[in-house]
Amino acid sequence: MAAHDPINPTDDDARALARSILDQARFGALAVTMPDGRPYIARVALLADQGTVLTLISTLSTHTTALQANPICAVLLGEPGDKGDPLTHPRMTLICAAAAADKTAHREMWLTAIPKARLYYDFTDFLMFRLTPTEAHLNGGFGKAFRLSGDDLA
Repeated sequence: MAAHDPINPTDDDARALARSILDQARFGALAVTMPDGRPYIARVALLADQGTVLTLISTLSTHTTALQANPICAVLLGEPGDKGDPLTHPRMTLICAAAAADKTAHREMWLTAIPKARLYYDFTDFLMFRLTPTEAHLNGGFGKAFRLSGDDLA
């Protein structure tokens, strides 16, 4: 007997929820693989930009070194609300490829959304990366699991 696939067909409601989670996120958990193969996760500031994610991280950080060695990463987005079981609130994991982004070109957008970054944005050790999703795993709550493509987020 074949196992039941718990993943729902992707529809417009799932795409809209995924884009909403992406657009509202200001931080997330970035998962990388360290050069020796061990996993590593760090909370990072981020912003959505046309279906991709921008993050500003220091070269002094373990996750930056890891991204420079292996650009494949994952980002967990979505925070639980004030009430109820945290596992019933929408969240999404993006599987991404990281590449350097133009920090100067995104300065105004970043500082408008994250004003406290004025304290460190111009430090030379901070680099901006664009994380381009190749796939997304959306959990919209109980019984609302979806797989999306990177195009579904654009």
